Amino acid sequence: MTVQSDQELATRVVMLKDQQAFRLLVERHQAAVRAFLRRLLAGDHAAADDLAQETFLAVHRKLHTWQATAQFSTWLHSIAYRKFLERTRRENRYQVMEEVPEPESAFPGAMGNAAESEILAQQLMALLGPEDRACLTLAYSVGLSLEEISAMMDLPLGSVKSRIHRAKLKLQQWMDDHDHSLHTNETEPPPEQRHAG
Repeated sequence: MTVQSDQELATRVVMLKDQQAFRLLVERHQAAVRAFLRRLLAGDHAAADDLAQETFLAVHRKLHTWQATAQFSTWLHSIAYRKFLERTRRENRYQVMEEVPEPESAFPGAMGNAAESEILAQQLMALLGPEDRACLTLAYSVGLSLEEISAMMDLPLGSVKSRIHRAKLKLQQWMDDHDHSLHTNETEPPPEQRHAG
């Protein structure tokens, strides 16, 4: 069986009302959307799952508006980001925390396990404002180029670069203060992520 592209599946959904094609799109992208939202929501899994569901409902309603000039995943993440902003404005929750819980209290022992690292990453996101969280997550977790982030968030390219740099400095400062390391010396996303290709 041939794997259909996102564009082929989206066309089937729009033109033929093919719910199986939509289910395949959801299955293909739901883990990435949930991970993105968990980072934005500083590890609040229940809220992230709720927003992921809202995101896919919105995608289903708006799929006919997607233009294949942008990647489906970029368009999908932009909807997820807007759902996050709506929730943030509505609930005025997810404000910047002054301090993150000590990692050892969250999970005793060494910080080497991938699951533990993900938990810490989600908790660290609480140190950042929503836009800084989004820029950093879109660049490093989602893998979008700076130009894609700029377009998606409606921010100037220079602002995206500044937000990523400032966020990394803030996180690195916390890590230094708590004897951890971000394990990166980069000041920008990898070259393949800097420019839309």
